[in-house]
Amino acid sequence: MGDRIQTGRGDSDKRVILRLGGAYLAVFLLVIGALSVLAYLLIAAGYRTALGPALDVPEGAVALASALRRVLFSILAVDGGLALLVGVASFALARAAVQPLVEARAREARFAADAAHELRTPLGVIASVAQAARGDAERQEAALKTVSDQALEASALIADLLTLARHPEGRALAREPVDLAGIAAQTLREREPVAQKRGVTLELHAESAIVDGDERRLAQLVRNLVDNALRYARTHIDVFVDADGKTARIAVSDDGPGVSGELRAQVFERFAKDSTSDGSGLGLAICRWVARSHGGDITLEDGSTFVSRFPLGNYPTA
Repeated sequence: MGDRIQTGRGDSDKRVILRLGGAYLAVFLLVIGALSVLAYLLIAAGYRTALGPALDVPEGAVALASALRRVLFSILAVDGGLALLVGVASFALARAAVQPLVEARAREARFAADAAHELRTPLGVIASVAQAARGDAERQEAALKTVSDQALEASALIADLLTLARHPEGRALAREPVDLAGIAAQTLREREPVAQKRGVTLELHAESAIVDGDERRLAQLVRNLVDNALRYARTHIDVFVDADGKTARIAVSDDGPGVSGELRAQVFERFAKDSTSDGSGLGLAICRWVARSHGGDITLEDGSTFVSRFPLGNYPTA
């Protein structure tokens, strides 16, 4: 069914492009047609003026008719060539004009499908817990906590999906000078209690690296990378922040088993996760969105080291 829907959308997009390109071409043909008629009439009037009395004899009339035929064929040849070129350009322009709308609609459809799919679990839990706790005062407090936790989880999921539904462009960000070293340090302080509980040591290796970015989004990227590392680390996580003069880098590495070979190709795709993960599968996709929206990118450079790179801002570093 999904293939049929995709095919239907593709056919609809083609029809829109054909109609829009046809409209562009029709406007051009009307304009060039009117100009060609005007040019032909002016040339014909000039020929008649030039020939003057010679038109009163049959030879003059024949010469005028022959000359006007040549003019007409020349105009039609030029118009035909222009119509062909403008036709190709019209459909290319129509495709370029429609493409952002097609991409936006695809993102909306994907968001709706993902939200419908992923919200079934928390909503199902909420419904079942609420039903089970009806009329049972002793179970209602625990049920309310479960409902609250599931509602918060659903809200976070919707926020992540809304982020991924947006185009990763810088206009969506609140930009200011941000030191990535400070963001990394703050994130590790926040995650230290969780790391201690799991017996994992967090270590920061940082130098100042100032970028022109959205502090909230960059903190989200670092937080997601550290949380991902905490799921798999055995004893140690290293976070590196540095710069090479043009590029700022954040790298998060853990001593866990690393990403399995079959998962590496799609590790930054939405809902890509292994069977042991308790996450939503959106964290690394969010990281890629944040990196690309800042003009950078994120890569998996070995089995357990995620590296984000950003254009370095033109600010002095310590």
